[in-house]
Amino acid sequence: MILVVAIVFAFLLSTRATLITLLAIPLSLVVAILAMKAVGIGINTMTLGGMAIALGALVDDAIIVVENIVRRLRENSVQAPASRRSVAAVVYGATREIQGAIVFATAIIALVFVPVFFLSGIEGRLMQPLGFAYVVALLASLLVAVTVTPVLGHWLLPHSKIVAAAREGSVARTFKRLYAPLLEALLERWRSIALLSAVGVVATLLALAAAGRAFLPEFNEGSLTVNVVTLPGTELAESDALAGRVEALLLAQPEVVATARRTGRAELDPHAQEIYASEIEVTLSMRERGKEALLAHLRDEFSGVAGANIVIGQPISHRIDHMLSGTRANIAVKLFGPDLHELRRLGRQIETQVAEVPGAVDVAMEQQAEVPFLAIVFDRAAIARHGLSIRDVGRAIETAALGTVVSRVIEGEASFDLVVRYPEAARENVEALSTLAIATPTGARVPLHALAEVRRDRGPNLIGRENAARRIVVMANVAGRDLAGVVAEARQRIAQEVSLPPGYHVEFGGQFESAESASQTLLWLGAAVVAGIFLLLYLAFQSSRDACLVMLNLPLALAGGVAGVWLSGGVLSIASIIGFITLFGIATRNGVMLVAHIHHLARHEGVRDARERVRRGAIERLIPITMTALATALALVPLALSAGEPGSEIQAPMALVILCGLTSSTALNMLVLPALYLRFGEFGTRRQDAHG
Repeated sequence: MILVVAIVFAFLLSTRATLITLLAIPLSLVVAILAMKAVGIGINTMTLGGMAIALGALVDDAIIVVENIVRRLRENSVQAPASRRSVAAVVYGATREIQGAIVFATAIIALVFVPVFFLSGIEGRLMQPLGFAYVVALLASLLVAVTVTPVLGHWLLPHSKIVAAAREGSVARTFKRLYAPLLEALLERWRSIALLSAVGVVATLLALAAAGRAFLPEFNEGSLTVNVVTLPGTELAESDALAGRVEALLLAQPEVVATARRTGRAELDPHAQEIYASEIEVTLSMRERGKEALLAHLRDEFSGVAGANIVIGQPISHRIDHMLSGTRANIAVKLFGPDLHELRRLGRQIETQVAEVPGAVDVAMEQQAEVPFLAIVFDRAAIARHGLSIRDVGRAIETAALGTVVSRVIEGEASFDLVVRYPEAARENVEALSTLAIATPTGARVPLHALAEVRRDRGPNLIGRENAARRIVVMANVAGRDLAGVVAEARQRIAQEVSLPPGYHVEFGGQFESAESASQTLLWLGAAVVAGIFLLLYLAFQSSRDACLVMLNLPLALAGGVAGVWLSGGVLSIASIIGFITLFGIATRNGVMLVAHIHHLARHEGVRDARERVRRGAIERLIPITMTALATALALVPLALSAGEPGSEIQAPMALVILCGLTSSTALNMLVLPALYLRFGEFGTRRQDAHG
């Protein structure tokens, strides 16, 4: 906020103009908060992030309006008294002059956010509140710029020092003095500029293709969730002892402040787990050693714990993974097929191949094993001969094994169920259960072994199904590499090294699946948005050539945005893609402002020479475009610098993409676009040559 104030004041050198401009921020944020309340969206990290990213952009429309009012008032003040217009007429004319441009520019920014509202799943729940807060705040700032700002300008600016001085401030003059000769030198060199721009775009696309892919940026939650799973059928005491060994290894690390462990969970618990599984919550306080080094050391220590699969995650990330794929890891390799034994055999092969992929850690196959069961096979003919039904025999077995509530016992103010069942020793004894006496309708009592075969058997502890098909899962986390790269290599290894019989197939789930789905959604809707941007630009300028020239800002902005991706770790995530969406809208605004002013000079100020139109248009729009770009960029600096801090994992990559992309797009917009417009634009030399 302080940086935004400094930029506005440095260029305008007017306390009044600065206050009028900055008033857009609180008014826009209040409207955004009221709108969120109206639709049931609360204030949280994501909505605050959306408003923080919008903070600099909220003053953009007001800056453009105030700068134009000040310039027109200054021009009017140096006119002869007889030819001067009234202050109201000047302010109205100055506002009307740029009103269409800022309305179309803001509409384009709102349009580019449309794909965000079509995201589904976790990414939609995360990004849609951010997008809503950003768009509503931006639309509110437009409303303030065309209503409140002109009124305050009419009241406060006519007698201000900046208007009375009849010239711009020193910062604005310095920018124009440095820019003018550079612009003159480049205006006639459109071929060289076009060639260099094309080379730059190709290099940018190559750098983007080389970047890694991920679903969400890695969270820094300040804690860990460690899952310890041993063999099914392991007794509670043994499982507890094994998890205790893992807990002791954790507590031996200086970064570990405390641990909390759960071994097994009740069957009716929302996150039920068997007694052979434990979950350890670990609170961290990082010291000299980095988090990656700590995790690598822990994995090395855990490799010495025999008989257990140990997966390291984080509380929020762990639950996101669980919601996405039903596993507690980033990647879920799902093997489908009809035979459980064959699934386990192939699953072990897949586990071996995935474990050899660089960057794949915590690789483990879903624990499935043969465990002892008591099988009771009904003899339907014998049951019918005794006048019984399957239901009658089943109820008797259920009463003996599990118990049946027959009454309530009251002791003081407390009451308890009275349950009838076999003693525990008898329930575990096949012979005792075989002699269970079952009453027939005639009053006779028949032992269970006369009605059914009772025997010990073995069977799978778990049968996983998805879409009615049996499946087994090999899970893996990712460390030191991007998610898409690990999945691509794992997929290649499985295809080459694992021979799947007919009826068996592999699917990849988890974060990778969600990343692919979200990327495809954004890609297709993004193409529709680009078409929508072209239509809006065509409506604004009534020229397809000018619309295409403005849209050149998109690849020019891409260069800086890709640099931001590499600065944030070289991994393109959904957060980075949303950053590009925001960047494209802001970059298009700069082109709209420049081309709209060239149109104004041609149509309303009678500038007939094409070169002069373009030169004046660029120079006169240099200051507002530079101010809006700097205000937006500097407002993002705190977010960009917070990279790696807890709570900034999504906003920081977005801010870096916007910050770097805005830098490149603004510079190239003021250098490349004027030269190309002079050659190809609606009011460039092509038109001038055509009209003689």
